[in-house]
Amino acid sequence: MSRRTLKLGAILLGVGGPGQHRTWLDPEIPADASVDVDWYVARAQEAEAAKFDLVFIVDSQFITPDSPHHYLSRLEPLTLLSALALQTHHIGLVGTATTSYNSPFNLARRFASLDHISRGRAGWNVVTSGDAGTAGNYSRDEHFDYPTRYGRALEHVRVSQGLWDSYEADALPRDKETGVFLDPTKLHTLDHRGEHFSVVGPLNLERSPQAHPVIFQAGDSEEGRDLGAEIADAIFTHAATLEQAQAFRTELRERAAAKGRNPDHVLIMPGIFPIIGETDEEARAKQDAILGSKSFERGLKELGRPFGWHDFSQYDLDAAFPDVGDAGERSFRTQANAITKLARDEGLTLRQVVERFSQSWSSPFVGSPATVADAIQTWYDAGAFDGISISVNAASEFALFTDRVLPILRERGVVRSEYESTTLRGNLGLPEPENRYTAARAAAPQDEPVLVS
Repeated sequence: MSRRTLKLGAILLGVGGPGQHRTWLDPEIPADASVDVDWYVARAQEAEAAKFDLVFIVDSQFITPDSPHHYLSRLEPLTLLSALALQTHHIGLVGTATTSYNSPFNLARRFASLDHISRGRAGWNVVTSGDAGTAGNYSRDEHFDYPTRYGRALEHVRVSQGLWDSYEADALPRDKETGVFLDPTKLHTLDHRGEHFSVVGPLNLERSPQAHPVIFQAGDSEEGRDLGAEIADAIFTHAATLEQAQAFRTELRERAAAKGRNPDHVLIMPGIFPIIGETDEEARAKQDAILGSKSFERGLKELGRPFGWHDFSQYDLDAAFPDVGDAGERSFRTQANAITKLARDEGLTLRQVVERFSQSWSSPFVGSPATVADAIQTWYDAGAFDGISISVNAASEFALFTDRVLPILRERGVVRSEYESTTLRGNLGLPEPENRYTAARAAAPQDEPVLVS
């Protein structure tokens, strides 16, 4: 494994995600950026020129008129990433896909196809779908409860990994002189029968250049953290303070170690929002303008999302935060519980909760290029993260980071100067998973058959 350096991800958010109420009004951003493949290609190429490890496409499959603008109309991740694969050469391509409303065989095949198209640069952000309304788009009356969602997720990923091992590396000699295309002893069915899925296999696609697509995960619940420690190569998260970031990374590494994993193979990559100016004062003024531009009305509506899009507009804004029962139980439960607890502990009104919720988008990484570089290095050296994920909307703001902050970090040896591998897994410093059948074959006596349960 190469020397440890800060990993870099770019979250391409087009016309603006949660809390970015007026981002789409920026004259630099096309009003249809979230469905404009040329916009995505340009941003991905800019990130690649800056030696980013990956671009990340977020997704969900349920909207209301109050959803963030980017969510209202956006391209499906795997279709988009396949297009980006042909316009880039080194950068990783990570997309979100739910285990709650996809079958393992179909999703394993789609991500393996992206891995082949990109020659080893695919990553899968595993989610269980927080928007409870998604159930209605998949012929269900009710969203899965938390234990079922995360039980399905674990089994789904394990089945996918089993399918990615269907072919051993040398299963397809394709020898035209001998006429041998396939060595059938090195093609394996999975024959999985579990609590949630039954999959025979094999996958009809050979092993990819990086063996398996890289597994990403994001979830802050107890179940989410446990799943991340179990299956994730990298974890997306958010931390408002250095201490919160340190605690999260320490906990996830400890959980991974308790499961028999090498904690160095679980990378923590929180999303950050750097705000950069020529001086610290200019950057703070820019942040004040961003926070001041937030719409209270949209903030009130967006507050409903963690609670299953509960309508908070029906309540008195200056009364105590309302009791909405278990509205968030099958949605973003952890976030809903945290908001409710904050309101109860501090005796906040609904108006104050909305204002606090809006102010939570303030950034710890605000200042001149040197100040922002110093802050990132301080967090990194303190063990707060292994990488960072930058939200990208306006190209000029992204350029302030790539052209002004990264050179400082690169000069200090915090980030690398060139790509070190042809695969996403290699650039992240992660080992390739060994094919289970090849490993069993190597471990078995020569005269015994290879059996893998």
